[in-house]
Amino acid sequence: MGVYLRKFRKTGRKIWWLSFTHNFRQVFESSHSTSRRFAEKLLAIRRAEVAEARYHLPRSNPPTLELWGKEYVKAIPNASTRRRYSTSLVALVAFFKQDKISQISAEQIEGFKKARRLSGIKPSSINRDLSLMRLLMKAATRQRLIGQNPFDSVEFLEERSGRRQATVLSFDGEEKLLAACDPLLRVLSVLLVETGLRVGHEALGLTWVDLDLANETVVVRQAKTVAGRRTIPLSKFCIEELTKWQNLTGTETSPFVFPAPSDNSKHLMGVRRSWGAALKAAKLPYFPIYNICATFASRLSAAGVPDVFVSQLMGHAGSLLGTYSKATLDYRIDAIRKLEEFREKSKKSESRK
Repeated sequence: MGVYLRKFRKTGRKIWWLSFTHNFRQVFESSHSTSRRFAEKLLAIRRAEVAEARYHLPRSNPPTLELWGKEYVKAIPNASTRRRYSTSLVALVAFFKQDKISQISAEQIEGFKKARRLSGIKPSSINRDLSLMRLLMKAATRQRLIGQNPFDSVEFLEERSGRRQATVLSFDGEEKLLAACDPLLRVLSVLLVETGLRVGHEALGLTWVDLDLANETVVVRQAKTVAGRRTIPLSKFCIEELTKWQNLTGTETSPFVFPAPSDNSKHLMGVRRSWGAALKAAKLPYFPIYNICATFASRLSAAGVPDVFVSQLMGHAGSLLGTYSKATLDYRIDAIRKLEEFREKSKKSESRK
């Protein structure tokens, strides 16, 4: 029993392996590391697990990363998450090719990070790929396809410094933008800036059933997380615009607030072209429409709404403080009231200039 160095013919890489006995059977396990010291530490852990009857042998003949990844992604219930993971899986398979899940080491994952950086991929995109890799390895460890998760010694890339600052609309800028919008884009923009909804499944996927204009609320049901499922009070300005849109389109033609032009049984998937055209016509610098939620958050904070309630209104998974400080509907209504007051004060202040 001990550690020994093994060289792979195809790659020429040298990896330290472990050899120990379990249930009168000799076990060989890769440390996935080029460090002898790390391998010896891992061997000590394995010996302790054997002595305490905590060691479980990995299953024989583990699948390739591609096969394991496809099975994992196929089981994801959320369609948008499946699409995101499928994109990352293509990048992972292109690098690791037909490697089995048990052959992937921490050094190889670091190599993947380096290769992606050299090809000009942004850190945020690489981190999305790494997120899937971490989930695949974690699931493989639970299923005993591998003895140790190599991702335990891998860190994500720092991406905050490279992020583009979100654009916060002034009330004057908002008026210019809305004046340049067609009716659909206008009501959608108002909904986003007054509720903080995500533009995809939350706003464009909204149904008339979710929208309660009589009680002045919108219910978000199609969310990825528990925190995302929430009830948001509507401001008077938002109710006015939604009422106009409802009178214009009616509720009988489609269950969706924003139906697809070609098929009323489906919702609109995007407004990229009309959004870019509206910004250009309003002479505003371009920013993605999904960044408009930053305006909602910024205005709430400026109106004096506590950060924990801002996070809950936007459907963010909060900290421990958020867990014990759930905002009731009354608090949320009060937050929107403060937003309306802030709107009136700010517009008066801008008009004086």
